Amino acid sequence: MGLMDHLSELRGRLVRCCLAVMVGFIACWAVVDPIFDALVAPLLSVLPDGSHAIYTTLPEGFFTRMHIAFVAGVFVSSPAIFYQVWAFIAPGLYEEEKRSIIPVAVMSAFFFISGGAFCYFVVFPNAFAFFMSYATDTIVAMPKISDYLSFVLKLILAFGLVFEMPLFAFFLARMGIITAELMRRVRRYAILAIFIVAAILSPPDVVSQLLMAAPMLVLYEVSIFVAAGFGKKPAKEEDESDEKPEGEDGETPDAGTKPDKDENTSEKP
Repeated sequence: MGLMDHLSELRGRLVRCCLAVMVGFIACWAVVDPIFDALVAPLLSVLPDGSHAIYTTLPEGFFTRMHIAFVAGVFVSSPAIFYQVWAFIAPGLYEEEKRSIIPVAVMSAFFFISGGAFCYFVVFPNAFAFFMSYATDTIVAMPKISDYLSFVLKLILAFGLVFEMPLFAFFLARMGIITAELMRRVRRYAILAIFIVAAILSPPDVVSQLLMAAPMLVLYEVSIFVAAGFGKKPAKEEDESDEKPEGEDGETPDAGTKPDKDENTSEKP
């Protein structure tokens, strides 16, 4: 395929992804209020008495719900989105890998949703309790609901993408871009990068950063095992595995030749 053919295919894949997100948005808009209540629940559970979440502009409630429906639609349509992503990459894969595109897309969606669920059930309660611990009797917290939900949705998406690490390691290892040995050698730099990313994406407190860095560290170690088990073998090892020695020295004797007799041996009459 030429460059224009790849660009044309990419455009078609992106259009399908947008259509999938649109369908997911419409489906989630029908139940946006329960989703809204679920997202606000971790905050309301830690708000002290007398505190409330507030709107500051008239259209804020409407656009906040649209934002929620859009992000929820991305999660709902994630199997279709990941299928389009892996189908676009498929021409560069082996034949047996092309046949596993659908299971890989399902696993990608599973890891993506698992990351969001981990963020919601583990990170949010601890982070919000930490933030609300600074409220006093005279200084009452009244968070703006649009700012809160914007922050929450970004964090859920970030955790969802972080949990894709083992799958990306699988494909990068299969293509020979990374190896388990390389990941072990750069482990110290990877740990530093993980804590930097956690500090950028998570709330500015130690608890939230550790709650984001801990699963990333575990996923990095899992990715090393994935790269070791499914990585592309070096060319030398592939050549050696293809050779099948048939003799003691690995050399195949010529079937059409017979062992020469000793010229000094006399024939019997």
